[in-house]
Parts: sequence; structure tokens; C-alpha cells
Amino acid sequence: MNIILSAMLIAALFPIIIIAATFLLNKSAAPNFEKATPFECGFDPHNSARIPFSLRFFILAVLFLVFDIEIALLMPIPAMITLLPETKLTIIVFALVLILGLYHEWKEGSLEWK
Repeated sequence: MNIILSAMLIAALFPIIIIAATFLLNKSAAPNFEKATPFECGFDPHNSARIPFSLRFFILAVLFLVFDIEIALLMPIPAMITLLPETKLTIIVFALVLILGLYHEWKEGSLEWK
């Protein structure tokens, strides 16, 4: 019980000590105007944030993420086949779904940038 209490005390005091040291060792007393202004990738933060956004770009980005994650799921397949030979049917079905999805997106025209 004594060890748990001392561990909890150290866990509570350590962040307090770090925060106090940060405030004591801070060199900039007054904030700089340029550092205090928001920087949004070169855009003016005072204009409207509701600018038109290309839906085709969004769909292409989502497709890239989906296929990127599926490629990451395909990476351990050689190890799966050597360890568990009965997973071949599952891998074939997974690859078939990937190929059919890619074919559908290709025929739909989502992969073309016009």
C-alpha cells in the first residue's frame, strides 16, 4: 500500500514540477505579435473559411486512403500463407473484392482527374 501511495504521489508531483519549471524558465515575457497571429497554411485567417471545395478531390482522397489501408492489409499475406495454408480462400476473396472495387471506380470515372 505504501508503494502505491508513493507512486501516485510521484505521478502527481512530476507534471506539476515540469509545468512550474516551464513557467520559470520561459524567456519571452511578452508575446510577439507575429507569433501570436494564427497561421493557416498561407491563407488569410480573416476571410471566410467557407470557400468552394472540389468534391472530386475529396472522393479521390478518400479512395486513396481506402486503397492505401487495403495495401497495408495485403502486406502480411505471404507470412499468413506460410503459417496458415487454409487462409488462401479468405485471401482470394479479399483480393477479389479489391479488384472489383477498383474496376467499379475505374468504370465510374472517379480515378480520372478532369
